[in-house]
Amino acid sequence: MTEEINRLWRFNEGVDLSKPIAGFAGNVLKLTAGSTFAQVLGVLVAPIVTRLFAPEAFGVAALFASIAGTIRAISCLRYELSIMLPENDEEAANLLGVSICSAIIITCVTVLAIFGFQDSIVQLFNAPELKKYLWLLPLSVFLAGMVSALTYWNSRAKNFGRLSVVRVLSSGITQTSKLTSGFTGFVSGGALIVSTILGQLIASAFLGIQTIKTDWKLLIKKINFKRMNASASRYRKFPIFSTWSALINTASYQLPVWILAIYFSADVVGYYALGNLVLGIPMILIGSAVSQVFFQRAAEARNTTNDLPEIVQTILIRLVSLSIFPTLLLTIIGKDVFALTFGVEWAEAGMYVQILCIWVFFQFISSPLSTIFGVLEKQESYLMFDILIFATRSIALVAGGLTGNVLITLALFSLASVSCYGFLCFWILLNTNVSMKVTLMRVFKYLLYSAPLIGIVAAAKFFFHIGSLYILLLSLLGTITYYAVVVSEDKTLHRIFGFCK
Repeated sequence: MTEEINRLWRFNEGVDLSKPIAGFAGNVLKLTAGSTFAQVLGVLVAPIVTRLFAPEAFGVAALFASIAGTIRAISCLRYELSIMLPENDEEAANLLGVSICSAIIITCVTVLAIFGFQDSIVQLFNAPELKKYLWLLPLSVFLAGMVSALTYWNSRAKNFGRLSVVRVLSSGITQTSKLTSGFTGFVSGGALIVSTILGQLIASAFLGIQTIKTDWKLLIKKINFKRMNASASRYRKFPIFSTWSALINTASYQLPVWILAIYFSADVVGYYALGNLVLGIPMILIGSAVSQVFFQRAAEARNTTNDLPEIVQTILIRLVSLSIFPTLLLTIIGKDVFALTFGVEWAEAGMYVQILCIWVFFQFISSPLSTIFGVLEKQESYLMFDILIFATRSIALVAGGLTGNVLITLALFSLASVSCYGFLCFWILLNTNVSMKVTLMRVFKYLLYSAPLIGIVAAAKFFFHIGSLYILLLSLLGTITYYAVVVSEDKTLHRIFGFCK
């Protein structure tokens, strides 16, 4: 299996395939290993945490995280991205200094905003419980900025093992803190917020200490105000342009939390937060890794091999084959899954998942391919897409909120998101000269594979009224059957999973 991954992820001629998981693929696997562990740990702990904390507590924590996440996206004014670019470490070190100074500035602005507008923020989001925890917002923003800046510095130095350890350590501390708080009776939204910040604090401290140990001489000798100012000026396009793109993109992602809080309640936000967390796992585990790999392969194809259409189509179809069956399945059994896994009181979150999973499917198959905008040097088009999806989602959510029905609100949001990400898929295929007809035919093939298995589960649930536990067992059997068929006919997956030599 290791040798096969090397073969499939080989990016440069001359890579020694006899060295297991070498070079770029090894670095990707180091990073994804940490992310995978962090996500798996979160999933394993979630059924316990949801039985300790009420949906309202999750809602307050999710609302805090959505506000903090939006500010965190611009905490370093995107200067952290520029750390990877200079040829010499001296300039990169000064960009690290610029990033940290930017994080301090944004933190100070956040402090002023919190003390000046905290009552307005609480009133806007209909969450009086949130007021007690807003003072933690600047701390979360600062720690996130530090982690982001130090992460890019360590990525430049190829300390990928260190970054993987940070993710594992941060997740472990966060989840342990949640369980400890829950079992000791501290079951408010504040306990969840503090647990997350504690994970950030440990990650920031670990990265900071390790960076100082290995690079303190370079950082002390080379960083000064004059060089920082010169570096900030040279890479000023990052705060001028990338900051707005990041802000719009993050705000678009957080919109449902804000609108649901404004028009409904913290409980509803909590249901959505858990559902979105579960649906987002495939994107984090698979989508991010595919995105990194695809970006390099696509750039190479455009410059040398001229097989970009084939690469785009292959990646898209493989993403479809992996995700279409579970998506269709969740539209039927989402409520059953959440009631059994997280407790009966979380069944409503499962209903939300049934509505939202179609959107997540389109996001899953299109987002990894969105790096094609950079390959084709059409970043301005991607900014326009970010603006389009933000505007479309805003209209859909507000329209739904005015109806007073949360299910209609989520349905309109899902429909708007499907339309936008469907358009993104179309744009990518069109601009990479991929055959629409062939692609649709291959997608339809996986729909045909899924249909009879989905039909059996639907019949068992709606016509024979079989209990939830048996529905899940039947769904598991159908899932195994589907993936057995997919893997058996996909030679690449077949080799990766070791079914043939």
